[in-house]
Amino acid sequence: QVQLVEAGGGLVQAGGSLRLSCAASGGIFSRYVMGWFRQAPGKEREFVAAISWSGDRTYYTDSVKGRFSISRVNAKNTLYLQMNSLKPEDTADYYCAAERGDVSLRTMTPDYWGQGTQVTVSS
Repeated sequence: QVQLVEAGGGLVQAGGSLRLSCAASGGIFSRYVMGWFRQAPGKEREFVAAISWSGDRTYYTDSVKGRFSISRVNAKNTLYLQMNSLKPEDTADYYCAAERGDVSLRTMTPDYWGQGTQVTVSS
């Protein structure tokens, strides 16, 4: 059983930056594809970004390309999401997710979820 705990959310003005982190425990972190999803009020949860086991491959949804960067430090069992040039439409609860195995980043289907961290971007 993998436990995921997010941190780093908060309130930021449009154009600002935030860095989310996700601490993992209970599994072999380096054998999970990791990702970030988000859910805005009144909307379905959507994929944001994913990263391969070693971190050599990443994939982003179009709306965050060039602004967000996903990374991981396997030695620390930690996943990150650097979010720059934030927009009000990025406002959402952000969830860390893990999928066991060497799976496709584009069609990531998580086995485990964190509890979420709230990001609010004011205009």
